Amino acid sequence: MNARHQKQEHPQSSYYAATVNDITRYPELEGSVSVDICVVGAGFTGVATALTLAERGYSVALVEANRVGWGASGRNGGQLINGISGLAKVQKQHGPGVADMLWNLRWRGNDIVYDRVTKYGIECDLKRGYVETAVKGGHVRDLEDEAAEFARHKHPHPYELWDRDQTRKMLGTDAFLGGLVSYHDGHLHPLNLCIGEARAAHGLGVQIFEQSPVTGIEHGDRPGVRTAKGQVDAASVVLAGNAYHRLEPKHLSNLTFPAGSYIIGTEPLSAETVAEINPADLAVSDMNNILDYYRLSADKRLLFGGRCNYSGREPASIKGSILPRLLKTYPQLEGVRVDYEWGGMIGIVLNRIPALGRINRNVYYCQGYSGHGVNATHIMGELVADAIGGTMEKFDLFASMKHFRIPGSQWIGNQIIALGMLYFRLKDRL
Repeated sequence: MNARHQKQEHPQSSYYAATVNDITRYPELEGSVSVDICVVGAGFTGVATALTLAERGYSVALVEANRVGWGASGRNGGQLINGISGLAKVQKQHGPGVADMLWNLRWRGNDIVYDRVTKYGIECDLKRGYVETAVKGGHVRDLEDEAAEFARHKHPHPYELWDRDQTRKMLGTDAFLGGLVSYHDGHLHPLNLCIGEARAAHGLGVQIFEQSPVTGIEHGDRPGVRTAKGQVDAASVVLAGNAYHRLEPKHLSNLTFPAGSYIIGTEPLSAETVAEINPADLAVSDMNNILDYYRLSADKRLLFGGRCNYSGREPASIKGSILPRLLKTYPQLEGVRVDYEWGGMIGIVLNRIPALGRINRNVYYCQGYSGHGVNATHIMGELVADAIGGTMEKFDLFASMKHFRIPGSQWIGNQIIALGMLYFRLKDRL
């Protein structure tokens, strides 16, 4: 398998790859390495876990098949949004006694990112402010309920509930019926964040190896992580490949499914246009199940994405798929030039709860954020680090959840999920 591995760089059609601060050139793994923890996958989950472990004094090796942030972590919408998919189901299983813990946990990833950007001087265009927008009446009621939840928990950060007129004024479109703004959420350049955190981890002694796809794991008291040219033996292993994960099929096959998500980046917009469509420079996402999301980049391009594809096939034209969605929201941008178009795979779990667990006591896995990865990966990285250190309470909240698997091939599974997507698309239209 590894002999056929083609070295892959970041997709150059991506705005993030075109504007990255730093090109990583960590070495390929060769020979034998011995550490406390080996982390497989250098996206947000792997990098965040490795950095947390290094901050706690562990020796860590981080092994990546391509480049740091090569997968969804370096291609996503760049929206830093509180929450973890499936929290309501977690609370239902564990009872009201965990409600406050889960409320605080949903914000933990934001706190980690803000703290690390400051502590390590990571330049990633971090901006505060995110608005979730209603596109039908039921969404308005949901936003009102969410604002009441903020008040009940005495949320310490600013937030605002907008009516239709305020939403139209602040977003320059008639597409939405209202919005809830959170100023502890925000947006950023995800690839620069991921690479910046990797640099911070490396500075604390983490050994990082790129272009080193793992070919297998030898289980035991000290598992061995094998690549074509080397091996890492460690007391514990963390699997953090998410949608691109191919290891441990006996335990993890048909647990997380890849879904395509796609983004376009326009030419830089004029100051007048920016003042019309997003004067507060907020990240925006609608409340549909099959949602659209967008934000302004640091150089005032509109980065607009959405329309997950569960078939495993990329659209013939990303621009052709996404631009009509942009123009439906902003018809005044007719004729705008599209400079970038890219996509990648996110990890979807059928019940939308991240899949955490252990294999043979000392091989941990953490994957399946269902499109909410920037915040959730940092939370889960900390929970895995806690579990490795012996504190299992929060890890077990998720590890104890039951997950559905679709038997058979990945192709068959994706077709079943595609039917589920059709259901949600129809639901959005009702």
